[in-house]
Amino acid sequence: MLQVNMEDVMSVLRSIRPHLIGFAIVLVLAIGGIIFSRLNKKMTLSKRYMVKMQSILAIFLALVVVVNLITVGPMSTLIDLATGEGNISQESIEQANDFGVRVAEEGIVLLKNDQQALPLDSNSKVNVFGWASTNPCYGGSGSGGISDAYPKITLLEGLKDAGIQTNQELSDFYQNYRSDRPEVTMFGQDWTLPEPPVDSYSNDLLENAKAFSDTAIVVISRTGCENADLPMDLSKVNYTNNSDAYEDFGSDRHYLELSKSEEDMVKMVAESYAKVIVVYNGASVFELGFCDDYDSIESVLWCPSTGQTGFKALGEIVTGQINPSGKTSDIFVKDLTQTPSFNNFKITNYSNMDDYAVETTDFMTGEKSIKKPSFVDYVENIYVGYRFYETAAEEGFLDYDQAVLYPFGYGLSYTQFKESIEDMQTDNDGNITVTVNVDNQGQVAGKEVVEIYYNPPYENGGIEKSSSNLIGFAKTDLLNPGQQTTVTITFNQEDMASYDDQNEKAYVLDAGDYVISLNDDSHHVIDKEIYSVPSKVTYNEGNKRSSDAELAENQFDFARGDVTYLSRQNAFENYEVACAKPTSTEMNQESKALYLDNQTYNPSDYNNADDSMPVTGAKNNVVLSDLRGKTYEDPLWSDLLDQLTISEMDDLIALGGYQTKAIPSIGKVSTLDCDGPVDIYNNFTGVSSIGLPSMVMLACSFSEPLAYEYGSCIGKMADEMNISGWYAPSMNMHRSAFAGRNFEYYSEDGFLAGKMAANEVKGAAEHGVYAYIKHFALNDQETDRWYKNSMWSTEQAIREVYLKPFEMAVKEGQAKAVMSSYNYIGPYWSGGCGALLQDVLRNEWGFRGMVITDYFLAIGGAMNADQAIRNGSDLMLTNIEAGTNHIVDQQSATGVLAMRNATHNILYTVVNSRVYEGNTQNQIAKWKILLIIIDVIALFILLAIEWLIVRKKYLKLKK
Repeated sequence: MLQVNMEDVMSVLRSIRPHLIGFAIVLVLAIGGIIFSRLNKKMTLSKRYMVKMQSILAIFLALVVVVNLITVGPMSTLIDLATGEGNISQESIEQANDFGVRVAEEGIVLLKNDQQALPLDSNSKVNVFGWASTNPCYGGSGSGGISDAYPKITLLEGLKDAGIQTNQELSDFYQNYRSDRPEVTMFGQDWTLPEPPVDSYSNDLLENAKAFSDTAIVVISRTGCENADLPMDLSKVNYTNNSDAYEDFGSDRHYLELSKSEEDMVKMVAESYAKVIVVYNGASVFELGFCDDYDSIESVLWCPSTGQTGFKALGEIVTGQINPSGKTSDIFVKDLTQTPSFNNFKITNYSNMDDYAVETTDFMTGEKSIKKPSFVDYVENIYVGYRFYETAAEEGFLDYDQAVLYPFGYGLSYTQFKESIEDMQTDNDGNITVTVNVDNQGQVAGKEVVEIYYNPPYENGGIEKSSSNLIGFAKTDLLNPGQQTTVTITFNQEDMASYDDQNEKAYVLDAGDYVISLNDDSHHVIDKEIYSVPSKVTYNEGNKRSSDAELAENQFDFARGDVTYLSRQNAFENYEVACAKPTSTEMNQESKALYLDNQTYNPSDYNNADDSMPVTGAKNNVVLSDLRGKTYEDPLWSDLLDQLTISEMDDLIALGGYQTKAIPSIGKVSTLDCDGPVDIYNNFTGVSSIGLPSMVMLACSFSEPLAYEYGSCIGKMADEMNISGWYAPSMNMHRSAFAGRNFEYYSEDGFLAGKMAANEVKGAAEHGVYAYIKHFALNDQETDRWYKNSMWSTEQAIREVYLKPFEMAVKEGQAKAVMSSYNYIGPYWSGGCGALLQDVLRNEWGFRGMVITDYFLAIGGAMNADQAIRNGSDLMLTNIEAGTNHIVDQQSATGVLAMRNATHNILYTVVNSRVYEGNTQNQIAKWKILLIIIDVIALFILLAIEWLIVRKKYLKLKK
């Protein structure tokens, strides 16, 4: 959620400084006049009285004028937002609460269930161990957090509602140890895990627990945070140990493994109880290898952050009221320090970029510091998550069973399904349809996820390819024991093409046999068919992919840098070199020559002498509502845009934070945009919707209909809150488990994320709400993300991994709004990167809509409106004067044409949203009506006082 910070306060003060100076001048002159009249012995008492009273009136009048100028000027947008209306109906609250439970019912993953330890009887007694049992994670922090406006179902309540009796004495012990979770927020993190040392459990407590039940549930929880990645080294963050006798996290432990206190507790419980169930409550994958160290740990559940009501589903699954059907959206490996990205996840400062350093202000304290440009090398190339482990195992580079605990797409059930490929057909357009039979051969009703993967032919030293690639999935309806169903999954052969950024510089479908497999997960094949491509297909000039509006060709050569990237060649022989820590901290000279920031970007350097100044201020009598439903290219747009003045376009572009401004001259009403991927939250009025389970929970459901319903649920509540734009869904990659915002993103797999996102976007659009898909692109970590951090990657990885979900959200979801990111892609800020926002997004994918920046911060040294609008951005996410959010070049034809184009994109999106569904008319905000009334009253008071003063003077003179 948005928080007040020092930089915004200073920006507001800067914006009203001229008004305050003007008032100060009047105040000084008026007080000076009063003092002068009192010191002037020649002035009569009557004249002194007049000077005094007129000076006081002048101060009052100046105050009224200044307040008016500030409120209708620089503070107008903030007041509009703070006085907005809209509340959620009780019906929608109840529906959202119920829906949150259903998401968790389908998203909780059963990872282990030896001896069919689960489900438990509904009247079981259970000891619930772990401090997190009384303080679990419901969401993350920042924009992805959930509101406190509505009650939450706690983990223990979820178990109790399902009929389980829990040991209250044990829960009281944890509550008394610490009742609140340490804060991990955007602007300050306390990563302390208050897990009681085992020596703090009294003998009576432990004996009573054993007498209460021989079954134990152990809860381990981890949170996440916007603006901070999860600690790899706890000695460098704010953390308080639970014991003076040892460190919870020494140099050999990271945040995503057990602390010493947790390890001791798990050992104590596992050695004391016959049946132990581990519940991991967190969005980032965790090192769960300890669960195989004890025979008593028979069951393991992954329960990502649940939102307000999702823990109800945990109780239902533990007791068997619901059969788990979730699948892992990320691979669970045994050692996260051995992942290919581990050594190249943290940002590294450049040693030769001091000229581009910026002085910054701490958000909360106001303290000054110097931030240097930094970088991250995406050295793993396309081999992110399961794609590396499956391919490395096939190449014999590693022992899969030694490295991986649970594959991607993995999840158990209380019943047994048999799946088989019934048929695979191909049509003349290259569409491949796989028909799968699913048979519930167990004793319990349940749902099953059908997963289709492809393994392409690979030539050593050729285009990089993963041996396992998800290309289709579907979840069945509830199947009763003995019931069968048929599932069909269709994709196109071009979807299996790889991007060759070195030779063909295009998508290529190599000749050979493609193994189309029906899998239990990314690793275990159930059934397979062969799809043969007789000759190489290159999607180049004259043969573009059918889904592209324009030919896809190299656009990101500048982002490759001089990095050694991981290659499958010779069984990953360059792994040690490619995945080592950076050996150079210098940006190469070629990239440095391209580098742009606010110090070096000059819009006049990019003016086109052939551009013609567009018409402004015309009187064509066209209003925005006339354009609803018309195409982006409709000629009537030209007539409308001709009517706009430069000032109107500049204000619309510059002040786009949490709203789009009204333009009365064309009947453009203001719209409200709000944050919140799991709940939609109005930062200014405090009104929020119900908090739903995290994107990870949704992704683990592997259910497209559920994702559509998720977007629709948010869209319905947004509509009731008078919100037209939704800053979500978020679809960056789980490149690393340590990324602080993984709770807000779906998966390590771009295809799964893309399907979920596309459906959410369509669901929100059902209610006329445009979803800003974000953060575009390569914003896959959080620490210091709003400063100049360059991400270096191959074009193949950018396209196949990091842009994939955005591409699907645009092409399949018909997204109409995009939010760019803070980071640089190579030498260019993403919000001012024409290759990303213009060449790929708009031209290649055919996107029609608007692009907004991430929260606009001039202090980062990169964000400026001129560069943004000339390279595909349209709207600056701020509602205050932020320094570089206004257009500097308002004189050149190139600059004004860019403003006109950005305005067109904004208006096209808005007119096709919910706000123009009815008979939309300009309305004066209620606060402005109140201000007019106050002004009229103040004027009458001034006139009345002036009349009394003059009358008194007149009567005195007459007398």
